[in-house]
Amino acid sequence: MCGRLNVVSDPLCQLVTEQLGFNFNTPTNHDLRPTQMVATITTPINHNGLHQLNTLWGIQPEWSKRIIINAQAETVASKPTFKRAFKEFRCVVPCSGWYEWQQEEGQPRKTKYLFAQAHNQPLYMAGIYFPHVVHHAQLVTLTTAPTAQCAQYHHRMPLLIRPNEVEFWLNSEAEALAPLLQAPADIELVISV
Repeated sequence: MCGRLNVVSDPLCQLVTEQLGFNFNTPTNHDLRPTQMVATITTPINHNGLHQLNTLWGIQPEWSKRIIINAQAETVASKPTFKRAFKEFRCVVPCSGWYEWQQEEGQPRKTKYLFAQAHNQPLYMAGIYFPHVVHHAQLVTLTTAPTAQCAQYHHRMPLLIRPNEVEFWLNSEAEALAPLLQAPADIELVISV
């Protein structure tokens, strides 16, 4: 369930910089995994512009035996583990795409599919972060019910934020975000092996 990202710095960094109006920079990582560093975008406490925050992907609360990398958009505002971060520490994760695996009939191994936007356009995944839990802030990405296109591959997909809604996602009161907590109806992805 969205546990691997594809980050291709050229053209991702240039496009994000142009679309959001600040200097975004991240290295290429075609197989970005949980526990690795992820470049996110957030706003400071004073809501004065956007800035980059490098985070470690995943949290491990005391009660959990494993790392948690995703939270469901439908319950993020009410679950005790996530509700404060959803209220105060939202971010977006610019990336080139994400991967899902599917078992194909007659094949011994699962097939890896890349989900990306056409024309190398960035995807902005919704996330929440936990500041300074260890040496770095820690990231949890949000998932939602899939579009018809993505449902053929997995029962969940990342919660995607349109570029023109990034600042609304980051700066609005949590109660105002309900319209963004589902996959955009107009999102059209390119899916490739």
